[in-house]
Amino acid sequence: MKKRMMNLIMAAVMVCGSLSGCSSPAPSSPGTTAASTTAAPAADSTETEGKEEEKEENKEPVKVGMLEDLSGDFSLCGTYKTHAMELAIQEINASGGILGRPVELIAPDCQSDNQRYQEMARKLILEDNVDVIMGAFSSASREAIRPIMDENKTLYFYNNQYEGGVADHYTFCTGAVPEHQVMPLIEYMIENYGPRIYTIAADYNFGQITAQWVQKAAETYGGEVVGKEFLPLSTSQFSASIDKIQKADPDVLVVLLTGVTQSSFYGQWAAAGMDVPIATTINIAQGYEHLRFDPPACADMYVTAQFIEELDTPEAQDFVQRFHELYPDEPYVGMEAAAQYTGMMLYKEAVEKAGTTETEAVIAALESGISYDGPQGKVTIDGATHHVIQDIWIIYSDDSHKISFKKKYDQIVPDWLSSEKGIDLRKEAPNVQYTPE
Repeated sequence: MKKRMMNLIMAAVMVCGSLSGCSSPAPSSPGTTAASTTAAPAADSTETEGKEEEKEENKEPVKVGMLEDLSGDFSLCGTYKTHAMELAIQEINASGGILGRPVELIAPDCQSDNQRYQEMARKLILEDNVDVIMGAFSSASREAIRPIMDENKTLYFYNNQYEGGVADHYTFCTGAVPEHQVMPLIEYMIENYGPRIYTIAADYNFGQITAQWVQKAAETYGGEVVGKEFLPLSTSQFSASIDKIQKADPDVLVVLLTGVTQSSFYGQWAAAGMDVPIATTINIAQGYEHLRFDPPACADMYVTAQFIEELDTPEAQDFVQRFHELYPDEPYVGMEAAAQYTGMMLYKEAVEKAGTTETEAVIAALESGISYDGPQGKVTIDGATHHVIQDIWIIYSDDSHKISFKKKYDQIVPDWLSSEKGIDLRKEAPNVQYTPE
């Protein structure tokens, strides 16, 4: 594992050239193509010179900045998200680039450190002059850099499942949000197991706000939250929490724990012999715990997601095959890989519709309702909210960690911001994050 991580970090460094200057990306990276910089020949005519300069300018690469974690607590997902972006860019360049221009990826390792996220965001914008920035895993990382995007009027794609509510002119979110995940999941669990719900969550904005959505869903579908607990990301021992859950006697346990350290909960939960089904919006689909942990750690677990590696559709399996052909040592293709890949493809569609990489023109193209048929099926930008319309599955892991698909929800529209908050980002952007409370 250490050897593979070192290889990945070296690959990221090669993509960038270096973290301090990225004017000459390494051609050996599968996701990066260097721009052509051959000088135009001398000409007698000023008009000819102008045309040659314009032609040369059009060969400049489309610069994509990516901020992900190849090391630290979130590197598990940051690694396959990085690979998904490299795959997308390799395929785009192989088919002629964007507007006939090659795509150059500049991708420093943010090391699961929010201060470094901010430093690298400023570098990508002010030194590397990127056309768009994609990335971040945790919501804390996203919120650390989103004001920097706004300040510098930089287009930003957050290609990750999250707690929802961001209403920002420059930010587009392609991952699943509570309308996709929490609402259908809680409705399904109440109908099949009962109304009493206990929530255990990571103590930062993702866990706290998603827990608010669990409360909202419980109230909507006739449930009751009988207990909730928020734990620091550094927590690795859960005996006291398991004791609280046992005393509360819920029908359903909602788990919103994140990162490598908190994932130790599942083994401890299984060892305690608790007979309570788990509902989650992240596990299995994001961190492939059903493969990393021995059964029955993920027994009787339900998750809502737009994609997992086991999804048996032609589009999904074709994506998984292409991914593993390029990265045979990558252990799993999670839902955030699909979101990252799709985010890059949506950007390509928007730039080509706009005919330029100019930020406001691309935003207008995105807001017009750009669609892409990707690994998880059709995905369409909802112009009013800057989130995506997409299919969602309820996925189940049994006591042997065998995966099955219980229910599909077609083309869920994430319209909470527009329907309940009156947001239409095509008209006015508050550039804030709303919560259900």
